[in-house]
Amino acid sequence: MAKRLVPLLNRVLVEKIVPPSKTTAGILLPEKSSQLNSGKVVAVGPGARDAHGNAIPVSVKEGDRVLLPEYGGTQVKLGEKEYHLYRDDDILGTLHD
Repeated sequence: MAKRLVPLLNRVLVEKIVPPSKTTAGILLPEKSSQLNSGKVVAVGPGARDAHGNAIPVSVKEGDRVLLPEYGGTQVKLGEKEYHLYRDDDILGTLHD
């Protein structure tokens, strides 16, 4: 049975991007060589509500690459994959090529 998690309110489900530990030539890279903590947005909640009941939309969408804080988020394991839930406010920015 496949599981699907739909975040509530302004929460965002992110799959962290693990940097490669080896180059194409076979050279092993140290863990500190890649300091960028990034991930891919898998699912997005509908957004929060303000004091008047108006919807505040989430600032990212599914498929975006985002910059994540070093600490924080809630770890979620679905099947064999590991994801993290963040509030929209906790995401530092989006990454573009």
